[in-house]
Amino acid sequence: MVHYPCSNADFFTLLRSWYEEAAYGESGNPLWQNLRLIIVHSTEVYIPLDINKSPFNVGLAINLHEFTPDQVHELAQRYGLKLTESEQSQLMALIGGHPYLIQQAFHHLARQDLMLDELLQTSATDAGIYHNHLHRHLRHLQEHPELAMAFDQVIQATIPVELDQLLAFKLHSIGLVTLKGNQVIPSCELYRQYFVSHKIL
Repeated sequence: MVHYPCSNADFFTLLRSWYEEAAYGESGNPLWQNLRLIIVHSTEVYIPLDINKSPFNVGLAINLHEFTPDQVHELAQRYGLKLTESEQSQLMALIGGHPYLIQQAFHHLARQDLMLDELLQTSATDAGIYHNHLHRHLRHLQEHPELAMAFDQVIQATIPVELDQLLAFKLHSIGLVTLKGNQVIPSCELYRQYFVSHKIL
């Protein structure tokens, strides 16, 4: 919907009106009380919506957090993988607990498309299993030079970096950085390795 500006404002306004009707029931129709809306979205794209018509600033927001080592271990078992503690540590040193990146790694390892050593060696390259994910982020950064400049500062630094608050928020929202108080670091080593070797500016 976000790529159709002619209709997305009307659609999102409709969702907001449904939410308001279900929450406050001003029409008097009790059927509205049965309506539950679940909106799953990424904050990668920012749509200029009237704050009073947006469905994104009401209700309960639930953020997807990184997996813990125990959760990664459990997911590996569900994929039928028997990773040693050292192997899991190597993988998490590269991609952290990023749910999508972990899932992709386990999917390819379970299918035996490649071994863990190969995955670790090629992951930050255009031949690696994450190339589509990384190319999408690269394209996004190239389309938003202010984000690219800010992220370049982050990946070139060896310590947490303080950025403009809005830029830090946007980079965090698309998953490229982790907030450490008022400072940021790359979300994972994969991003540092890939974007240092690819020109984002």
